[in-house]
Amino acid sequence: MASDKKLTGAGLRGQVAGQTALCTVGTQGSGLNYRGYDVDDLADNCIFEEVAYLILKGRLPNQSELDGYQQKLSQLRTLPDALKQGLELIPASAHPMDVMRTGVSLLGNIEQENDFSEQEDHVDRILALLPAIVVYWYRFTRDGIQTSTDTNAETIGGHFLHMLHGEKPTQLHEQVMNVSLILYAEHEFNASTFNGRVAASTLTDIHSVITGAIGTLRGPLHGGANEAAMEMIEQWSSADEAEQAILEKLSKKELIMGFGHAVYKERDPRNAIIKKWSEKLANEVGDKTLYPVSVRCEEVMKREKGMFCNADFFHASAYNFMGIPTGLFTPIFVMSRVTGWAAHAFEQRANNRIIRPSAEYIGPEHRKVPPIQERA
Repeated sequence: MASDKKLTGAGLRGQVAGQTALCTVGTQGSGLNYRGYDVDDLADNCIFEEVAYLILKGRLPNQSELDGYQQKLSQLRTLPDALKQGLELIPASAHPMDVMRTGVSLLGNIEQENDFSEQEDHVDRILALLPAIVVYWYRFTRDGIQTSTDTNAETIGGHFLHMLHGEKPTQLHEQVMNVSLILYAEHEFNASTFNGRVAASTLTDIHSVITGAIGTLRGPLHGGANEAAMEMIEQWSSADEAEQAILEKLSKKELIMGFGHAVYKERDPRNAIIKKWSEKLANEVGDKTLYPVSVRCEEVMKREKGMFCNADFFHASAYNFMGIPTGLFTPIFVMSRVTGWAAHAFEQRANNRIIRPSAEYIGPEHRKVPPIQERA
């Protein structure tokens, strides 16, 4: 992981902190590639489980391998009783991301990773259980229902929607979930992934790696932008009202969530993809407000600030059209990004050196401790 380049500058922007074969951001094709495949191509031609297989195992599966992988994941969906009991103790006031974090941590106590040779099986178990962890808690605390986590849905996205709404999702909704999960699956050395690699470099267990990454993603400057975008756009009843409000926010120098990116400079390739699906969902439900408001926000920010939407902005309306509560937006991110986090942990473990950068000291010069009576 070591680099000869000194890691300085705010937020380590532009600094190289290691090597990966998993992903390129802003350098090839549309701007985002997983193991050499353009995210546009993957979103058009794959379901999420194919992309998870690619990221975790290094290649796209053939039909037999995909069938076997989906069957394995479906057989791993049942929550352990001890985990159910733990989830039932978490209050309804908790943030769903905290539920995800606690759920994975508790799972790590119930089903311990005793040897790194078990890592893929443990990750598959986490991947299979994440939708159930958050939906079981959500339905229990909101509706008093101990919802079944054993749906017959073929995909993780369909499984999540089925548990949440208590019925099989439409083909369109399941397709949008697959696209969304593909778009969020991996993104190089973002904050949560780097946190996970630092943890993995200590040779800790995989549950600790994922728990730390979830805690990092929880922050509004990382994974919470789709929630913040939804809370903003649902305030306005028309595109004109949205434009005036955005202009007022900009005049006050307020931060507009869902715009700009730390790496992309001209466009986020994921935005155009999810925007298309958000429009399809808007047409399905007959929306005349939320999608036009979102489009106007995009236009105003481009015109006034030269800023573009990132992946989170149109995800907000897309999730809303599918009846997903705002608090569950970022947990969906976790259900997807766990593949990237885990694959980075695998890379780190395979060629490990503990990550321990240096800091530039800016405090007082060397000095002696004065007698207590002489201290100010």
